[in-house]
Amino acid sequence: MKKKAVSLLLVMSMALSLVACQSKETDVEDTADTGSQTEEVSGSSSADAASGESAVDTSEMSYDELSAYVYDQALGEFYATYEGAKDAETVSGKYALEAIAEAKLLESGVLMPTTTVGGSYTMSRVAPYTVDYTLWGTDYERYHQALVCTEFITNEDRVEMKAKWNELRGTGTYEEWAKSYLEEKGYTLKSEYSLVYSSNPTTWDIFNTYLSSDSSAIVNTYDGLYEYDCEGYIQPALATSYEVSEDGCTYTFHLREGVKWVDFQGRELAEVVADDFVAGMQHLLDAQGGMEYLAGAGGCGIVNADAYINGEVTDFAEVGVKALDDYTLEYTLEAPCTFFDTMLGYSVFAPLCRSYYVSKGGKFGLEYDPSAADYTYGKDPSSIAYCGPYLVTSATDNNSIVFGANESYWNADNINVKKLIWLYDDGADVAKTYRDAISGTIDGIRLNTSTLETAKTEGVFDTYAYISSTDATSYVAYVNLNRAAFANFNDETQAVSTQTEEDKARTNAAVSNVHFRRALAFSVDRAAYNAQDVGEDLKYNSLRNSYTPANFVSLSEDTTVSINGEDVTFPEGTYYGEIMQAQLDADGVPIMVWNPQADDGNGSGDGYDGWYSPENAAAELELAIAELAEEGIVIDEENPIYLDFPYDSSSESYANRANAYKQSVESSLGGKIKINLVTCVDLAGWYYCGYYAGYGYEANYDIYDLTGWIPDYGDPCSYLDTMLPDYSGYMTKCLGIY
Repeated sequence: MKKKAVSLLLVMSMALSLVACQSKETDVEDTADTGSQTEEVSGSSSADAASGESAVDTSEMSYDELSAYVYDQALGEFYATYEGAKDAETVSGKYALEAIAEAKLLESGVLMPTTTVGGSYTMSRVAPYTVDYTLWGTDYERYHQALVCTEFITNEDRVEMKAKWNELRGTGTYEEWAKSYLEEKGYTLKSEYSLVYSSNPTTWDIFNTYLSSDSSAIVNTYDGLYEYDCEGYIQPALATSYEVSEDGCTYTFHLREGVKWVDFQGRELAEVVADDFVAGMQHLLDAQGGMEYLAGAGGCGIVNADAYINGEVTDFAEVGVKALDDYTLEYTLEAPCTFFDTMLGYSVFAPLCRSYYVSKGGKFGLEYDPSAADYTYGKDPSSIAYCGPYLVTSATDNNSIVFGANESYWNADNINVKKLIWLYDDGADVAKTYRDAISGTIDGIRLNTSTLETAKTEGVFDTYAYISSTDATSYVAYVNLNRAAFANFNDETQAVSTQTEEDKARTNAAVSNVHFRRALAFSVDRAAYNAQDVGEDLKYNSLRNSYTPANFVSLSEDTTVSINGEDVTFPEGTYYGEIMQAQLDADGVPIMVWNPQADDGNGSGDGYDGWYSPENAAAELELAIAELAEEGIVIDEENPIYLDFPYDSSSESYANRANAYKQSVESSLGGKIKINLVTCVDLAGWYYCGYYAGYGYEANYDIYDLTGWIPDYGDPCSYLDTMLPDYSGYMTKCLGIY
């Protein structure tokens, strides 16, 4: 199943852009860290991941069989440990076992965390914490409540506003206070908000996509049942209230009456009723566009959702979503779900105007056929129904998307931004992006190494630049364990590898060895790599050391787990990263995912490099060399392993970063690993190396650093599920499997 991924473009030379599979809003300041009895649960025992050595003949295996074999060799221990987390009796016990499983994932070396969004110098006209605030889902890309000024907000005023947000959070009064504060300070609020985007939507059907480049646009056209407000609390939207059954398995929502569906011209189509949520769920499961897993066991576990997806149930009436009447909606789960309410604004719970969908050729169940000649739903912004704050008034690829106010919106009187303007920017001309920000064409700019100096020279840096907060986005460099493509799948003349057949075989054997993968991960000076984009001053700020942020959740009670056979009790309040670190330390794998001294002594997994160590890299490589020699593979300066690393050569920032990666690896490992920088002539070519690949066999690289993940909901399994086998985990395709 495909899931959403986030493009690294967000954090590189883009002015606070929308993700191209997942960008952050314009003011990354609107993010913050989150945290989450006595129970005894068990974890996995310590053992190095399999090296990949085996006498098994894989030549006759099918692709699925080979994927399963490669997965088991590299991630078998992670999977076994992670499966155990499902049996935990409490939420804290589950978090603890998930942390232990993630330690096993990191030890495997199949991925190396790189950076997150934020931690960089920014100038913005958007007031801090005035966009819907959450670390997961897509509510943070709903912009109707943003307070946008005609002038950049000074760093001094921003600091005061952040302090007030912390004071008022949870009272529901911050937005009104912020309006008054800005007016008192002489700022002028405006009703338009302009920002950049870097990837065109591929569809306008929210149910048939896993790409944030799609959902970040579409989310502004509909409302969810509940949505996060700017203080980080869920508030009623299309639902006004709900109840939960005593067993925690049935949720009954009471819908807001009188909400209208309209077309792209604002003409009324129908009223939003409970059946529209039933239609939305069925279309989600029919389309199988990548997010349907969230309805089944990979998410909240709606009754028979997986059975319907798999064809075991064909009557949708057997799926646990019912319209009890026009304004009463019921969801029934297989088992209680602790994070259910964190998903209510997400696409899996979006409504679909059934009558409009049918008018566009849409059908349900076995009759669903998106290839039919009369099927036009979601092909463009004029072929969807709207019930959100905005209508798309124009959309031109590689140019702009304009959202105008929906006059029929149920909460039209209370939105602050009446017009959203998205301007396309591929990041190639950072000088233009900067000038557009200064002139007011766009309302924010994330300063990189080039524009930072310009801002200082022009005297605006000291007054307006601030360091943005980091968020839950995790960018990752992936290792292709089973490479089959040596040119882009959409165009075989693009990003062509220069490796010989012998090189390919040697590389495949090397990356199958866990010590080789660890050597590679430990050899990368990630701060130097990141400095090519954010500059020397801030090169550590946005570094991330784990897949799930170390502060993402915390224990709500004392919890005992077994780490390598020894019971360890972690007290209430222990962060997820601390438990990961305990398992890594017990296994003797020198990765620091939790530093108690980071974040001014509060502890964090961000803001330092817990992986880079030329000494550890060299030691791991020596182990790999010895093991691979037993397979007849010699690795030395005269016989290095070649790894293809694609990058966008049209961007100076990307090119510099790729060269920093190459220099660090080759220097740390004495030239025994050589990085082939594979030129992509433009951004699209880089995307097609891997980000747009639908399956592992289309992945055209040995190392790929363009993509990452933003969580769907407030549980670490939103990250870890991406690494499940058998097409269940979206990001396993980045490893060249499934």
